[in-house]
Amino acid sequence: MVSEHMPNPDLDRFTSRRSTVYANDGIVATSQPLAAEAGVELLRSGGNAFDAAVAVAAALNVVEPMSTGLGGDTFALYRTADGEVGSMRACGGAPADATIENVRQSVRDHEQSASWYPENRGYAVDSSDDSDDISMPFLGPHAVTVPGSARGWEATVERYGQRSLGDALQPAIRYATEGYPVSEVIAHEWQAAEELFTDSHAVDAYLNDGAAPAAGEQIRLPRLGESLATIAERGADAFYEGEIADAIVDEIQGKGGFLSHADLAEFEVEFPEPVSTRYHGTEVYELPPNNQGLIALEALNIAEEIDAGAEPLESPERVHYFAEAMKRAFHDGHRYITDPNHEDVPPLASQQWATRRATDIGSIASDVSFGVPDSHAEDADTVLVSVADGEGNVVSLINSLFAGFGSSLVANGTGIALQNRGASFSLDPDHPNSLEPGKRPFHTLIPGVVDFAPEESKDDWAAFGVMGGFMQPQGHVQVISNLVDHDLPLQAALDRPRWRYREDGSLAVEGRIGGHLATKLARMGHDVRIDTPTQFGGAQIARNNEGTLSGATEPRKDGTVAGY
Repeated sequence: MVSEHMPNPDLDRFTSRRSTVYANDGIVATSQPLAAEAGVELLRSGGNAFDAAVAVAAALNVVEPMSTGLGGDTFALYRTADGEVGSMRACGGAPADATIENVRQSVRDHEQSASWYPENRGYAVDSSDDSDDISMPFLGPHAVTVPGSARGWEATVERYGQRSLGDALQPAIRYATEGYPVSEVIAHEWQAAEELFTDSHAVDAYLNDGAAPAAGEQIRLPRLGESLATIAERGADAFYEGEIADAIVDEIQGKGGFLSHADLAEFEVEFPEPVSTRYHGTEVYELPPNNQGLIALEALNIAEEIDAGAEPLESPERVHYFAEAMKRAFHDGHRYITDPNHEDVPPLASQQWATRRATDIGSIASDVSFGVPDSHAEDADTVLVSVADGEGNVVSLINSLFAGFGSSLVANGTGIALQNRGASFSLDPDHPNSLEPGKRPFHTLIPGVVDFAPEESKDDWAAFGVMGGFMQPQGHVQVISNLVDHDLPLQAALDRPRWRYREDGSLAVEGRIGGHLATKLARMGHDVRIDTPTQFGGAQIARNNEGTLSGATEPRKDGTVAGY
């Protein structure tokens, strides 16, 4: 129960203003103030932006546990002080025994008897023995892919950091064991766990007498703190082998899933080449497939082709033309983006592709299908940290469990919530993201990096991102346009009201969009709807412009920018 001195916040009001934060030696932007402070702690102790990013990600595992953690995946995009632009991918695949046939049979075997079974979660599924109409479960053991975070954190600090993984985990361990007061937006999101958690392992780890913590309430997560301390002492191997791995495998297999010790032990981190495009004199970098970064790049290319950025900032025409570009990018991305080890992906980020796709865009909304059904990825809970340091490093690191608290399963005794990223697979063998053993699912997570002056002898780089399922590439496009086309300050670029093209074909806008813009968009043929602020993403940005650091944070979240 919420006490009188801890009132429920009104999450739909925007009554305060923020300034862009400036500093000389470090900038950390993320969705929770205590996590941002963890990053500054690492910077002050001699670490760099990479160390700080991992410290923040680990701290968010504790202070925003429904969105991120050891049981999920992590990705990074960065520009180092010596000029390297690179990316890190710590994303596990489906278990070796997770064939379409095995999952279908397991769902049949567990129908009606398990809380994660689709019909018990509101899905209409024909699971008769002679039917193939069984969808990939959104929750439960079959939705859990191999978690990549622990090895991703370790690889990041070992390859580019100046401190150890153990050092980076100390703030998170302290928050988990000593406790912290829960912030407002996170308290609201935590409430979903009261209905989500039906298993005692999850209830014991994250609920107090069956209830989520209220805003301002002190909470401790001692089991998670012990797991973090074990990894701090023994490294990421302690997650993929030993007692923690035993608990994860027992949790999954005990509920009918297929994740094995071998699946965990064989996981490795990758450092793929980023993909990029030139937009109005800037170079925008994204992650390659299996992530949806190509969707953002294709949309930017189409938008430049039709000169959408030249439309006035407050105009319905600006929203219309960018939304039309997004429609085509989503249509293509959802048909072609998959694990590149299993299927080739066409050059969606090329200018030639954009020129062809822009030909039928006019002044009236077009009927372009979103992509393919059963993606289960439109809305998701994710965290992002953007860090810049005085040495010249900028890092965008993203960490997620996919849905809030992931699969709804928590490995017994560990406090580790397990992701449901496998829900993005399909049990249709003809689907672009059909389930296959070892295959990585279509991933929504896309950190970003932008070079604001690629053709000048000027050092002006930013690490950024906008979290939230299919909002992510749409947020990238809107933030980049705000900065590049309209030269807005960092915080103003994040504060601007947003829109998003929805999977059902509607165009959602925030209620605070003024000037009858929604009405004018409807007259242009869009199916306009008003949505809540939390549906429009969580943006963070950290910039290094010729040695001056600056940062901004998402006004729709609890976060802050910490600088020193």
